[in-house]
Amino acid sequence: MSWLDRGWQVFAPEAEVEAWRAIAGPVALRVSADEGQRAAWLRHGKTWFVGVDALPNGPDGAVADAPPLDGAALAEARAVAGALPLHPGQVSVTYPGYPGQDPGESDAAHRFRRDRDAAHLDGLLPVGPEKRRYLREFHAFILGIALTEAAAEASPLVVWEGSHHLVRAAFAKAFDGIPAERWPEVDMTDTYQALRREVFATCTRREVPLAPGETVLVHRLAIHGVAPWAEGAMAAAEGRAIVYFRPEVTRKVDWLELA
Repeated sequence: MSWLDRGWQVFAPEAEVEAWRAIAGPVALRVSADEGQRAAWLRHGKTWFVGVDALPNGPDGAVADAPPLDGAALAEARAVAGALPLHPGQVSVTYPGYPGQDPGESDAAHRFRRDRDAAHLDGLLPVGPEKRRYLREFHAFILGIALTEAAAEASPLVVWEGSHHLVRAAFAKAFDGIPAERWPEVDMTDTYQALRREVFATCTRREVPLAPGETVLVHRLAIHGVAPWAEGAMAAAEGRAIVYFRPEVTRKVDWLELA
């Protein structure tokens, strides 16, 4: 079953990805170890380096002397979304104890991160003091490349299988008759809360651990998150490190209309 059917798919290591990872991987790990970057990006009791747009890659994914990013997962994504330029990748690193609780983080928010893997839909952002949800980023796909060794229980990616079908139906109904350019103005909070309850009740939660060099392709509409780091789970000294790419679609309407 492909990523278009169930919402995610893991691809085995390939020579093209390994050639990229051999150079881009150490660069990403240096970024996550940099004191200035850590001051900016450590969250949840210093158990997660968020690292948004922290990888210094070009639009073809190339980092330093690394070749452009290539491989089966990217080819699958491009077959749906086209050859979109890649933004600077996210260097996401989790550490033992994830998720800790930050000062100022509410108990409810921390429980949701701990008990529900911080399940979310990318691009649907909290806005204002009441954190109402608006669709402000229109990603084409989510592609992650694992950089380090980590046990399966060491904060793997979590995807709710088939959730992208429910998301598409709910958002299509909410946006019916509204031009795509106005979608960012629509308060989706109530729709999203009801949708997420339906996803938890009806979709299978899948943990997706990755070995170094494996690539995961996640549907842009899939509900996903990160599992807590199980007590005693082992990983490389650098933590579980994954680089994620989420290029945006050319037209907002493609967010709903692409496969």
